[in-house]
Parts: sequence; structure tokens; C-alpha cells
Amino acid sequence: MSEDAVRIIPLGGLGEIGKNMTAIEYRGKIVVLDCGVEFPSEDMLGIDLVLPDIRWLMQRQQDVLAFVITHGHEDHQGALPFVLRRLNRPVYGSRFTLALIKSKLEEHGLLKTTELIEVTDKSRLQVGPFDLSFIATSHSIPDSLSIVLGTDLGAVVLTGDYRFDHTPIDGRVTDVDAFARLGEKGILALLGDSTNAEAPGSTASESTVSNAFHRIFAEAEGRVIVASFASHIHRIQQAITIAHMHGRKFALSGRSMVKNANIARNLGYLKVPEGAMIKLTQIDEYRPEEILILSTGSQGEPLSALARMAFNDHPQVELHEGDTVVISAKAIPGNERSVTATIDRLLKVGATVIYGERSGIHVSGHAAQEDLKMMLNLTRPRFLVPVHGEYRMQHQHAELARQSGMSDEDIFILENGDVLELEADNGEIVDKVATGMVFVDGSEIGDPEGLVLRDRQQLAGDGILIAVLTIDAQNGASVAPPELVARGFLHDDVRLQEVLDECASALSALLDELGAGHVTDQHLIREDVSQRLAELVFRRTKSRPLIMPVVVEV
Repeated sequence: MSEDAVRIIPLGGLGEIGKNMTAIEYRGKIVVLDCGVEFPSEDMLGIDLVLPDIRWLMQRQQDVLAFVITHGHEDHQGALPFVLRRLNRPVYGSRFTLALIKSKLEEHGLLKTTELIEVTDKSRLQVGPFDLSFIATSHSIPDSLSIVLGTDLGAVVLTGDYRFDHTPIDGRVTDVDAFARLGEKGILALLGDSTNAEAPGSTASESTVSNAFHRIFAEAEGRVIVASFASHIHRIQQAITIAHMHGRKFALSGRSMVKNANIARNLGYLKVPEGAMIKLTQIDEYRPEEILILSTGSQGEPLSALARMAFNDHPQVELHEGDTVVISAKAIPGNERSVTATIDRLLKVGATVIYGERSGIHVSGHAAQEDLKMMLNLTRPRFLVPVHGEYRMQHQHAELARQSGMSDEDIFILENGDVLELEADNGEIVDKVATGMVFVDGSEIGDPEGLVLRDRQQLAGDGILIAVLTIDAQNGASVAPPELVARGFLHDDVRLQEVLDECASALSALLDELGAGHVTDQHLIREDVSQRLAELVFRRTKSRPLIMPVVVEV
């Protein structure tokens, strides 16, 4: 590696939605941009969160200088409490972003040991060999920033999530002039958000949602329940303001909704009219047409406030005919089935459910095709790396860059773990580092290989077969017939017993062989048993249950 080359190493967020994390290396030092989680898919049984794999960062931990966070969404900062346990470094972020991070670190007991450095779009800092600065952007959460890492070769710019909203709720627009000035100076590489690269046109302003809210609050004869992301303070602000105009008071439901609204209100990002807010326990003191409930659960999360309402399991809110439920969010890829299941249940209860793009109750926080072209034309980067999106989104972003005049050799569609080395006039993928997924199960953090999840998937698919073997500790000879127990394996009890009898006979023969050879090592015995049973069971049933040998020495 040339000393002056810049290396870009994505550790998450490419070819997927979530767990965004990118390492930038220059002159032997590393800054990590974003540190997010991904939410588990349906086949990730019992898993709560998915983290980026930081094995490579741990190998280079003496060179890692800091984490720099673009904004407060979970897919950009949610992994920090888990990562900072192993790799504690200063964290840079905007005021609202750090407020959300502080709350999370406090829950994990890490707040006192982590240095948090507040920045704005006016900040200019030196972090090792990098000149660190920021650009204000508009997104579906307050205080979003693009990150600019200056080097002698030019700047590396991570857009973060953004859109060009010219009438934002909080008055904070994406700073077009700042991007243009950077483009005039010369940008080495643009790491551009690709989430909405398949969407034609330009993303609509957040303020357009107000029209739908006015109509809903005016026409609804009963209570209105609005489910949105708890971090979408602009959406929450619109709902509160417009409900107040229509004579409705509001209450909050859901732990994260209450927490984020309180943080935003304390910091001045959320304005609440005098007397507009009531406790959730007070909603029955008012007529239904006087109530708005702001709830979590827009993604169909099983334990969310909205899901509990839908299944009549909420301690304060019982839904009934006449209620109107507004799902003011788009399903994250992978959550579609959960969302539709919640909608089905709400309809069965008798509520009116308003959802989907045509209803006007949601606009994206991400740049669409014309916006992405505008960003490319403003910044005129030497190289483009499409980030934050599944492969087809990255591919479409690359096509938009070609339409904007960039050459194929200047566009790099990377995968997680690729090492892209950039010099002034050329770029090349020079290496591949270890990456993967790390699973959080309750309070436990799994291994990158995901062995526990694989066992769960095997259990769910083909069941389990337990073989209990009793052997002589001195010579390995069998001293009792093998005992076999199966669960979730075969539907037909008669056939199951036939297979178990055949397995028992095969194990007795295997133990005679091992005893004759005086094999007493438990590890070897378990391996031989697993292999013999796996071959026999697959030959007889075409299934692969999880096989668990238990060796008892006497």
C-alpha cells in the first residue's frame, strides 16, 4: 500500500439494508464511519439484533482512532454499545444523535467510560491524518450530517442518509452550496446512499404528509392511532401539531416512542402545544374524537405497542370499531409479512387501517434517482462507491452515475470486506478482510460463524435426535443398549420407531467396533456416532435432524 493511498473497507451495509459500518484507512490510521445494527429476518430464530463483524478492526485496534456517526437511526448507531465493549474509542456525532447514543450507552453501563464529542456542520477537526468536517443534510430524523474526511489526495465523503427537502419541517435543508464547494475543490470518493436508487423522480418533502393528516383527523369519528418510527421526530411533530388544530390531545405508547419524544422535547427538537399532551392512562377520560395516540409498531414488531393493541394485549388501549389506525411508515425489506399480519389483525378488530404509499401518510427520507444525479453533479467525485443498500440498489446507483458522465472504471460496486485502494488517478480492489454477521440473543453476543443460529434452524427444519450411550471408562465397551429420543423428527409414530430401532442396532454395532479397538476418547466416539446416525437417517428419511450424542462413562 502506498503511504498516500486511501483505503475504503466496508464492514457492513453493502448488499443489505442495515448494519452500516465503513472503515477509512489513511497513512496507517483508521476512522470508522457509522456503527449500525440490522434487524433479524424471520429465519433468524430467537435473534434480537444483527451486528457487523469487527474481527478486522480488532486486529488493527491500535490504529483505530474514532467512530463518526452520520445520524441517530439504529442502522447507523445501534451497534455502538456492543462494539464499544471491545473497542472503546471516541464517538463523534451531532447533538440529537449523541443524545440517542447517550441513552443507549447508559442502559449498557458504558456512558462514563466513552468519550462523546458533539459536532455540527460548522465543525472542523483534526483526527490523526484526517481533516474531519461535516455537511448538514435533511433526513427523517433531526441533526443528520454527511461526513467529510479530508486527505492530501482529496476528500472522502459519506453522504449518510439524505434527501433534498426544500420545505423541511424543522427548516434544516440539505446544504447544496457546501456540496458544490466541495465539488469545486475536488472530491476523491463519494460514498453515496443507494437506498432509493430504484425510485424514479425526486423524493417528496416531509411537509406533504400534513395534507393526509389534516384529512384523517377531520374525517375520523373515533380515536386515531398513528404508528411511526419513534425516531421520526418530524412525523411526530406534524401529527401533534395537526391533531391539536383539530381539537385532539395526544398520548404516547411504546417505550422507544416515550423515550425519544422526551429526548427531542428536552432538547427543543419537538414542540408541544400547551395542554396538548396527556398520559396514556387518561385517554378514556376524553371522547374518542378528541384522542390521538402516537405508537411504536410500524414494522409489525411482535412486542410493539401497536401489535399488542391488535392482539388485545395492551394494558391501556383496547381497539374497537370506529378507531382509525395510520401506519405512517414503509416496511423495511424483510418486515413485509409482519406488517401485513398486523394490518390483517387490526382489520379483524374492526378498526379502519390507513397504510401504503397512495394514502399520502409517508414519504421516504432517502434520495430518489433525480436527487442522486443532483448529488453526483454537485460533487463531481473522482470515484463513486454506492453504499447503504442491497446489490440491485447499488447497481442502479452505478447506472445513474454512468448516465451522469462517470466512467465504469471510476465506479466501484463493493461487497462487505472488500478493500478498495484509491490513489489520485486510479482505484483497485486489493484485498478482502473477514466480515459477517454477529447475532445478539437477549444479552448474549454470538460468534461470527453463527453456530447457535444454525443449530436452531436445523432444529426448526428437521428436529433433534438424541443418542445416549453408556460405555466402560476403561476399555470403551458398551455396557447398556443405546437409548434414542427424537423430537420434531417424523410425523408417523410407527415409522419413527422403525427408524429408531434401526439406529439402535447400528449404534450397538458401532460401539462393538469401538470397544474392540479400545477407543475411549469421548470426542472421537461422539464424532463417529454423529456420522453413522446422520448417514443412516438421511438414507431412510431424507431429513437431517440435529444429532446430539451423549456419552456416559461407568
